[in-house]
Amino acid sequence: MIITCPNCNKQFKIDSSLIPDEGRDLQCGSCNHIWFYNVQEKNNEALELKQEIVSKDIETKAENKEDKIEESQQPEEIIKTEINNKKKQKNTTSLKKTENKGGKFFSYIIVFIISFAALIIFLDTIKTPLINVFPGLEIILFNLFETLQDIKLFIIDLI
Repeated sequence: MIITCPNCNKQFKIDSSLIPDEGRDLQCGSCNHIWFYNVQEKNNEALELKQEIVSKDIETKAENKEDKIEESQQPEEIIKTEINNKKKQKNTTSLKKTENKGGKFFSYIIVFIISFAALIIFLDTIKTPLINVFPGLEIILFNLFETLQDIKLFIIDLI
């Protein structure tokens, strides 16, 4: 049998053998509301047929839908103000994009410097095998490392 909590209207499927004829207290598993449930009272209510209530409910639902349709129709002025607000939002986002270009340029420079340093470390690591394969590369790598050493000393002198 299906029992509905009178407090939160949650429905539960309960075995009818768990409820005696004289009834018993039940507790809702959702809201913890406790109420007395009698099987005979609920069975009598379920057998009553209320056709008038059903037809009135249908009429009120139809009226509510018509009211909602009328409320959803907005005047042109409200729509125009919404369009203007959207345009203003687009203008502010375009200003934010121009402000971030400087930050993006700075981050590109940082990525370039880090990548260049990683390349130098990689070349230093495999310097000996490269010189064995390409003997003329020894002078170029030596000059590169000396130039980087001079740049490092120049930066230290500035600080």
